Amino acid sequence: MEARIAAGVLLNAALEKRGGLDEALKIREVAVLSPADGAFARALAMVALRRLGELDQVLERRLKTAPPLAVRTLLRIGLAQMLYLDTPDFAAVSTAVKLAERDAKTRPYKALVNAVLRGIGRDGPGQTSPERNLPDWIAARWKAAYGEPALASLAEATRIEPATDLSARPGVDLAALAAEMEGMVLPGGTVRVGRKGDVVGWPGFAAGDWWVQDAAAAIPARALAPQPGETALDLCAAPGGKTLQLAASGATVTALDRSAPRLKRLSENLARTGLAAEVIVVPAEDWDDARTFDAVLLDAPCTATGTYRRNPEVLRATRPADVAKLADVQHRLLDAAAARVKPGGRLVYCVCSLEREEGETQAIAFLRRTPGVRTAPIDPAAVGAPAEALTTEGWLRVLPSMWPDHGGLDGFFVAAFAREE
Repeated sequence: MEARIAAGVLLNAALEKRGGLDEALKIREVAVLSPADGAFARALAMVALRRLGELDQVLERRLKTAPPLAVRTLLRIGLAQMLYLDTPDFAAVSTAVKLAERDAKTRPYKALVNAVLRGIGRDGPGQTSPERNLPDWIAARWKAAYGEPALASLAEATRIEPATDLSARPGVDLAALAAEMEGMVLPGGTVRVGRKGDVVGWPGFAAGDWWVQDAAAAIPARALAPQPGETALDLCAAPGGKTLQLAASGATVTALDRSAPRLKRLSENLARTGLAAEVIVVPAEDWDDARTFDAVLLDAPCTATGTYRRNPEVLRATRPADVAKLADVQHRLLDAAAARVKPGGRLVYCVCSLEREEGETQAIAFLRRTPGVRTAPIDPAAVGAPAEALTTEGWLRVLPSMWPDHGGLDGFFVAAFAREE
């Protein structure tokens, strides 16, 4: 019962604002749960977020008028258990009704909760469309940017719970690691794991053999390809997966970020893996240092709409105004990053966003306003990216619907540039 209340708290927090789900983990109803109940509450909230549009599509057929949010939350949580978590219908219905009885705001609706959920259990949910899991404004944008067939595939990807991906320290046997983790080695060397649960207890974690990093997130550092003896700068470095990749290359690495708490996690992972990097807490634009570098990586702040498989809340909490606001930040950071590139050096710009204003449009505008810089075309095979991600300009536009046989990957835009000697 308490875990289901907590799931509702997490669901609504995720719908209210960006980062709401993580913040809600500290709320009393969630924080007091046992580890097992807390994991169940999060799993239930996540499946409800992933399939929110479909859940509402089913409920709308049974509701003549929209109920209060607290009642809708009970219905969503109960229905998610019935349809997607293999909870017996009678148990999900009984729990939802008991929860309705516990609160004065929902008590008058307990008969409605009972009738709606029992009716769906008896008659079935009917057909649902994965496109309902996308907010209308995002669906319209993606249809315009990528076309109707791609939109259908992107919508289908909302239903998928992604596997955990690992990047390994140099010298680790990838095939052996994959076998031990019940997984597979993906193109580029990422290990996709078949396990679930807390990674701290997995083989090789304490020894620092690997770190968690989505397969798509590993592509930008491979595209930058720093060499031993070179200097590399990671701007906006936290939480640090790309910094670890740069450090593993043998380059001398400097990592910047404005967030001290997030950089603490990077420092802990550097210590755990035995890798080295200079870590500095400072906004990239404010860094008062005259150094320039052979290789510069800018993973810019963005709407993160490409991560919706792992973070379904981004689709609900992101607003249209966020795209333009963040595009302005990216413009400034790109200029700051370019100023750090040595003559003959390289710059990689990336965002985990599917919005063209944050990707292709940024790259085009950057080239136009930055003399002495040109695109350095990326070879998808060399960086472990889907072949179909290559654009005519030589950039990469990775969509979550790519690699369907492997289970997909996060959405990213990646562009590499070279400065003239």
